[in-house]
Amino acid sequence: MPDSPVSHHPAGSGQKSPEAEASNEQKAQMEQAYQQMQRKMRISKLDEGIKHKIMVLSGKGGVGKSTVATGLALSLARKGKKVGLMDIDITGPNVPIMLGLEEADLNVEDGQIHPAEGPNGVKVISMAFLIEDPDKPVIWRGPIKLGAIQQFIGDVSWGELDALIIDFPPGTSDEPLTVSQSLPGIDGVVIVTTPQEVALLDSRKSINFAKTISVPVLGVVENMSGYTIRGSAEPNSTISVMSPEGVMKECDSDSEGNWDITLDVFKSGGGEEASDEMGVPFLGTLPFDPGIVRGGDDGVHRIIAEPEGNTAKAFESIVDNIMGQLDKGSERSLRII
Repeated sequence: MPDSPVSHHPAGSGQKSPEAEASNEQKAQMEQAYQQMQRKMRISKLDEGIKHKIMVLSGKGGVGKSTVATGLALSLARKGKKVGLMDIDITGPNVPIMLGLEEADLNVEDGQIHPAEGPNGVKVISMAFLIEDPDKPVIWRGPIKLGAIQQFIGDVSWGELDALIIDFPPGTSDEPLTVSQSLPGIDGVVIVTTPQEVALLDSRKSINFAKTISVPVLGVVENMSGYTIRGSAEPNSTISVMSPEGVMKECDSDSEGNWDITLDVFKSGGGEEASDEMGVPFLGTLPFDPGIVRGGDDGVHRIIAEPEGNTAKAFESIVDNIMGQLDKGSERSLRII
């Protein structure tokens, strides 16, 4: 009798036949396809459960984008809104540190990740929760990052939200493009800049990016706009202060001798000028506040530490302006055409 073309392995040899190996590979492929299908279905339903989805972008690093995104989420939550905060910065996730959530453990049920809960009830998801060694760099190529972002979007159980704030790494590359193409119903983009010209040039790139992907620009926020100093002197007297640019500025004390003056650490007004030039709303300014730096390191955001302070009030004003833009819905005035 001729030999069979199918190889037979002795019992206990531990080797699998080609048919068995092919069957396992097909099974893995089918399971992966099924998971992807489930993820796509969950992503399509996000539009129903999340009322507003807001992307926070900056053209360059160092402008305080994550601080602004976190502040917007906390300020919205202070107004009684149900808010989620997605930290999509895979290589440098900082949001958990800013909210004191470094040690938070994520709960996984039925294949979905449940976000950590931060101050004011803000739901938070970040790559930082999934990295075992925070000092080890995440070195991923584009397709791997794309897959991780889609998992972030589709595998997180957000529940019902009034707003989802999405914090991105600097620039206009894979991350914002992937989210804009994967997540339905993006309401708009908030651009963060600082007053100096190099930051403003990059903010214009972010605005043009929004134009390219046809996402509304809710407006521009100018961060680190000015530093306010305070003191006491003789009542109703004039105080002279040397500004950082070397110009003497004056202010008057009140009837109790209290005075304050805001000095431009960099410049001022650049964000508003860029907004006017590009035809998009200007949402407001945030002060240069050393307390934000300390709060970011300590895990206590300035809004939490001083809810009635100037920084918290500035965020509240900006959030009111954003909500005003959202109330306009899909008016053409929001879009850059």
